[in-house]
Amino acid sequence: MTGETSTLAIVRQSVRHDSAAKHVTGQAVYIDDMPEPAGTLHVVPGWDRASVCGRILSLDLEAVRATPGVVAVLTAEDVPGTNDCSSALGDDPVLAKGEILFFGQVVFAVVATTREIARRAARKAVFEVEAATPILTPDQAAQADSMVLPDYQFGRGESAAALEAADHRLSGTFRIGGQEHFYLEGQVALASPAEDGGMHVHSSTQHPTEIQHTVAKVLGVPDALVTAEVRRMGGGFGGKESQANQWAALAAIAAARTGKPCKLRLDRDDDMIMTGKRHDFRVDWAVGYGSDGVIQATEFDFLARCGYSADLSLGVNDRTMFHSDSSYFYPQATIRSRRLKTNTCSNTAFRGFGGPQGMVAAERMMEAIAISLGEDALSVRKRNFYTAERNLTPYGMPVEEHEVLHDLVAQLEASSDYWVRREKVRAFNQHNAVLKKGLALTPVKFGISFTLKHLNQAGALVHLYTDGSVQLNHGGTEMGQGLYTKVAQVVAEELGVTLDRVRITATNTSKVPNTAPTAASSGTDLNGMAARIAARTIRDRLVAFLSERHECPAEAILFRDNKVIVADQAFSLAQVAKEAHMGRVHLSDAGFYATPKITWDRETATGRPFFYFAYGAACAEVTIDTMTGEMTVDRVDLLHDVGHSLNPAIDIGQIEGGFVQGMGWLTTEELVWDDKGRLRTHAPSTYKIPTASDIPADFRVRLYESKGNPQETIYRSKAVGEPPVMLANAVYCAIHDAVASLAPGEVPDLNAPTTPEEILRAVRLQRAKAHRTVAASAPAPVSDSGETD
Repeated sequence: MTGETSTLAIVRQSVRHDSAAKHVTGQAVYIDDMPEPAGTLHVVPGWDRASVCGRILSLDLEAVRATPGVVAVLTAEDVPGTNDCSSALGDDPVLAKGEILFFGQVVFAVVATTREIARRAARKAVFEVEAATPILTPDQAAQADSMVLPDYQFGRGESAAALEAADHRLSGTFRIGGQEHFYLEGQVALASPAEDGGMHVHSSTQHPTEIQHTVAKVLGVPDALVTAEVRRMGGGFGGKESQANQWAALAAIAAARTGKPCKLRLDRDDDMIMTGKRHDFRVDWAVGYGSDGVIQATEFDFLARCGYSADLSLGVNDRTMFHSDSSYFYPQATIRSRRLKTNTCSNTAFRGFGGPQGMVAAERMMEAIAISLGEDALSVRKRNFYTAERNLTPYGMPVEEHEVLHDLVAQLEASSDYWVRREKVRAFNQHNAVLKKGLALTPVKFGISFTLKHLNQAGALVHLYTDGSVQLNHGGTEMGQGLYTKVAQVVAEELGVTLDRVRITATNTSKVPNTAPTAASSGTDLNGMAARIAARTIRDRLVAFLSERHECPAEAILFRDNKVIVADQAFSLAQVAKEAHMGRVHLSDAGFYATPKITWDRETATGRPFFYFAYGAACAEVTIDTMTGEMTVDRVDLLHDVGHSLNPAIDIGQIEGGFVQGMGWLTTEELVWDDKGRLRTHAPSTYKIPTASDIPADFRVRLYESKGNPQETIYRSKAVGEPPVMLANAVYCAIHDAVASLAPGEVPDLNAPTTPEEILRAVRLQRAKAHRTVAASAPAPVSDSGETD
């Protein structure tokens, strides 16, 4: 299925997002903007604001029920089916029963005539809880052997022996913080009862099929009685892949109980307290390397805080391990992962799905090697890149485009004036005692595909109407990333129509069933191919019809500009569609696509977990204030590989947004739980995402001039959703470089996020190392007798 031509009219054009004008004018309809059906009731979750974990001794809800306007109060006993909203393992109750496992766990739900009444009533519950000692941190969980999933490891060779035999060795512990999704539209669902016990659910979700399954499960009805629908989300970033399940389930249970439409929209504070985040890690690492900085062996131990249930922690932690090599060849390696159970919210998918944590740990290690040898980190990185001779990952997958990695980094190295700026940074630091600059250029190699093989499939439904217009539906969801626009471009290209002739419709489980989540950067790869197959099937039917009717070869029939060229005649597509319909030609098709080559076997740790890799590189320059810990990003240069871009404008927007979100994770976005297990950063007032003033004034973004994806993807493009997040590793490494300048040869102790407090802590430790070095190298004082003391 190549179909590559030089006359593409719609694909590869910078077409604006289909909802761009609606977004900026406020006309884009989200669930909370939809007109509420007559009699709509409102659902608010209830929880114990005093308890972190413990056994529920009693729960008095009489005052809640007695509140005027309250229609029902739901507990676990009111779930008609299975009280579970988990993705797979059955360990996520919709409503807690008998015990509380984390601060913010939902125990009951109030259904009332207004949201305000329900919110006020929920606070009237009286809990009596026998408190237990919570396990809150990865360190505590590891010590208690508290596991949510079994340990896992893979690697090659004898890394322990190779470390012992290495010319040089380093080791350390690196702590990586989590991240709040902070989508603009919070968790929300609207459930409406249908005939025969059915339910129609509007949900802000990345996974409509899982909403369908979950609602059917909690109601105790077949999947076919439940329809899940989503037109758009106000952001998702992974936070609506599995986490939307509970809120849709509660709305549906309430609707089934009352017979009325029921809506649940979480308050922002509740949303941040109750929903999962990016996994935070303690990383213990060791590396052996030669005097040239080339790695000989490495070991990583990733200790992840997964929270109180498994959620998506299996896949997230596996992807962390897959990306612990970043862009570097490890001759011998052991990569281990512990999935730790804590009394905190269940951590979940987040853009990059564990890959960013693995990759930044590798870059932290590369910085340490370079500092120990007194070399520039970029030189050390390049020596360790994958090559034709060293091209096998620790999990056994070949790196087939290693030359792209080398070429892309070389281009950015030149265009960013890296070496000239390195000298300027060095000179600046020599002449400034308080302000210090740092510079770093880091690569990205990110695997594209779901590592669960069965998720790598998609369906699409395309209708051609007799007036020449087209309706498109597929299993992907739109959360602002431009997926709907790209897939519409594909269909328009295949049928030779202008984009305004393609009507994009809401993702709906009654139209395209059994879909995968829109995640893993695979939305366009999967749904674009499925839609292309459907559109081509319709086009091929029309070609066969016209070829027979006009007695001309199929090669003489072209579709373009809303017309069909048949030999030397031109017809409107509407005319052709109408004639085909009269000729009883089927003008609809359900396309299906399954990603080839995915063969990963987790039990044996063998195979190919990714269809291909996306590449990129970033150069970042920062300035830190060693007196206050404050930091500014002065300049950023990004060069990113998207293959042959389907839509350059949308792709550049994704690269910019992904980088800024990654920069926030590594610099300002700090999650803080107190010693009792209560989340303290649960509002915009206490949790700092990047703002317009944090974006570097000098921000340069370019698409790599690719020869096209060597794999047979949609128009030879590459995924762009997640990989740009890891471009932000350059910012962390630049800050690390600035701190390192305070004590040359000494590796800083700098964790992420690099908040002002963390930078100041690292600065103080680095200065202490410098003082010790000076003291150790000073000549010993001489006594009056002429002997040294």
